[in-house]
Amino acid sequence: HALAQAPITALVHAAGVHDDAPMAGMRAEQWHGVIDLSLHGFFHAAQPLLLPMARARFGRIVALGSVAARLGNRGQTNYAAAKAGLEGAARSLAREMASRGVTVNVVAPGIIASPMSDAAFTAEHINALVPAQRAGTPEEVAALVAFLCSDAAGYINGQVIGVNGGMA
Repeated sequence: HALAQAPITALVHAAGVHDDAPMAGMRAEQWHGVIDLSLHGFFHAAQPLLLPMARARFGRIVALGSVAARLGNRGQTNYAAAKAGLEGAARSLAREMASRGVTVNVVAPGIIASPMSDAAFTAEHINALVPAQRAGTPEEVAALVAFLCSDAAGYINGQVIGVNGGMA
């Protein structure tokens, strides 16, 4: 029962979805679906934890963004807008919660090896897009997320940190 009473001290918001189309042909449902999941999802996941984290004077919130928020991507105006909005929300929330020992940061991956990216990008395409000339690994992203959730990252707040092999 003691474990059930323990406060939540870290939130990793990793929700995101693609529903790609050029904006000229994008349906309103495609726009709203991607925006709603990223931004409303962040609100609904983080907001109930804020007062308990503030009372505990400790909390870590890490949202998964994307290099697309900074660079844009053809056919992904909805996705880039959602991730850019997430960056703004995280920066603002970081300012609101900093004096209470709660940090809020964004990890913004680039091309990360996965079945989806493996299908979308050839080795030649990755070499042209990524200065490191390789896709990142999920473990490289997870290592940064774990660090940002640790005690050692207490003074890192309101930051967007890329894991992108030099793309941005």
